[in-house]
Amino acid sequence: MCVFCNQRAISGVSSFLRESAETTIADVLATVRADTDCEIAFFGGSFTGIDRALMTDLLDLAQSYVNSGRVSGIRMSTRPDYIDEEIIGILKNYKISAVELGIQSFSEHVLASCKRGHSSECSRAAMTMLRESGFHTVGQMMIGLPGASLADELACAEEICRLGASGCRIYPTIVFRDTELHRMTEQGGYYPLTLDEAVARSAAVLDVFVCHGVPCLRIGLCESENLHSDRTYFAGPNHPSLGELVSGELYYNRICAALDKHPPVKGSTVTVSVPRGDISMAVGQRRRNKIRIEIKYSVKSVKFIEKDNFTRYNIEINENGEAKNCI
Repeated sequence: MCVFCNQRAISGVSSFLRESAETTIADVLATVRADTDCEIAFFGGSFTGIDRALMTDLLDLAQSYVNSGRVSGIRMSTRPDYIDEEIIGILKNYKISAVELGIQSFSEHVLASCKRGHSSECSRAAMTMLRESGFHTVGQMMIGLPGASLADELACAEEICRLGASGCRIYPTIVFRDTELHRMTEQGGYYPLTLDEAVARSAAVLDVFVCHGVPCLRIGLCESENLHSDRTYFAGPNHPSLGELVSGELYYNRICAALDKHPPVKGSTVTVSVPRGDISMAVGQRRRNKIRIEIKYSVKSVKFIEKDNFTRYNIEINENGEAKNCI
């Protein structure tokens, strides 16, 4: 098992039965309107690595809901080394919306430090095989793994894009109890990222995906009591609004890049146009970005307005009513 894994802590589930899946699906769908587009997702582990009979039984169950029109497709997460021609052949029998691969890193050094158990070439082969077989793939990667640098993480994001991913997920590393990473942290062999470090590095990685047009489905683990319990959580950048912090940091970086190209006059008023609905994200939590920009560039005020024709993370800078830069 890799050094950071504790699926019980992440998913909150210590055992699994087919009957429990059927009950869970039925219970959840009972709360969802019939005309809502939804999928059945098998997450919290390596789905294509479980017992074949159980895997196909679960896929048959999920496909029955697809056939009835109740859900639109089936999604799953798995490891790159659990994708081969046999698995591809099985998956082709079902309506698979996407296969999400836990790539984590393309650095051989990082993969070895994490005892991941496969090479970067394995991840490349899995993504290529899935894409060439017509499956949508989502590349999952981690920030702040043992031995990883920002350069490693940027390279990983670039490679996920190059391999044709249809989406991504970014997970800053959390240290869970009862893992080797927990022991490494206690012994001083690993130092978790601070929240600020994780936000900064995740924002830089997110920018890569945005520039390549690869949607980011999530930043950070899903919120659960397990992330806030001393019995499971030990250390690392854990925050209930991590995704919003990262998106806000990307806005800050892009605003600063625009202002660096055309520095504002000291004491002037700068207006930043952002996509409709993104003002709170761009301003930052507790007006963090607004305050930092006003201090950094010595301007009188930074105002934020919405534009309907902007896509997320696009901005326009105006100084005293004059357009200066657009990203």
